[in-house]
Amino acid sequence: MTVRFRSAALVLVAAAAVAAAAFWFMTAPQPLSAAVLPDKPGDAAKGERLFWAGGCASCHAAPGAAGDDLLKLSGGVAITSPFGTFHAPNISPDKAHGIGNWSTLDFINAMKRGIAPDGSHLYPAFPYTSYQRMTVPDLLDLKAYLDTLPTDATANQPHDLPFPFSIRRGIGLWKLLYLDGETFKPDPAKSEAVNHGAYLVEGPGHCNECHTPRTALGGLDRSQALGGAPDPSGKGRVPDITSGPGGLGDWSAGDIASALETGFTPDFDSIGGTMAEVQRNMAKLPAADREAIGEYLKQVPPVAASKP
Repeated sequence: MTVRFRSAALVLVAAAAVAAAAFWFMTAPQPLSAAVLPDKPGDAAKGERLFWAGGCASCHAAPGAAGDDLLKLSGGVAITSPFGTFHAPNISPDKAHGIGNWSTLDFINAMKRGIAPDGSHLYPAFPYTSYQRMTVPDLLDLKAYLDTLPTDATANQPHDLPFPFSIRRGIGLWKLLYLDGETFKPDPAKSEAVNHGAYLVEGPGHCNECHTPRTALGGLDRSQALGGAPDPSGKGRVPDITSGPGGLGDWSAGDIASALETGFTPDFDSIGGTMAEVQRNMAKLPAADREAIGEYLKQVPPVAASKP
């Protein structure tokens, strides 16, 4: 009896060891190599445009910041979710608490692969599932602009996550489902304006992160892309922005561009909630960018589950 018990125990231990090894292998980060980096440096002037398109200050500036303080990316905004509360980090050029010691490749891997400089997985509250669509030259431009901003020595706040979500390594399994590593590819059948709008919406603008519903695992349900979703804050619903009747069906592309510039809808209502801050960021873009976003959204097909 003792021999059989020991044999069974050895089998269980061996199975556990195999499972642990498989978990470790499957969840290993997959960073990009330096071969992806172009020979030319980033352009900070171009990077500023991407900074506002991405709404970086909305999460990484201190809560309630305004004016010049929006450029002090000290972090601290709390992002609530069913998995716990995430705190946006300091991404100022400060070398102790920000990203001042990050190499260009560190930054690229964070944005496109969700990997920190120490090789650990970043939580997808940071929307790298959208930023992965950005081109490497654009990311170099964004990094060049971030490097020009004021340093801030505010220490980062730890995330408040229950077990098992506190185990970062497990994000590797999540990435197998929701991170494909693909850069945006223009559709040759679409106009240049539509493709440019698609890039801004799908990549730096990360519009899907709020306007697309999520699965039970927290990944984007792309079968319902931009069709509206519960507000991440838990208050109400983020609207459908497809071309369907539950979305922007009655709006023209010009109406969309105008709303992003002025904050007013075609029926003279005003954009509110968290979208008001997005609108203020979009208002800083060139008119051609807002017009391209309008052109793209007008050809995004409606989704079956669209709700007003």
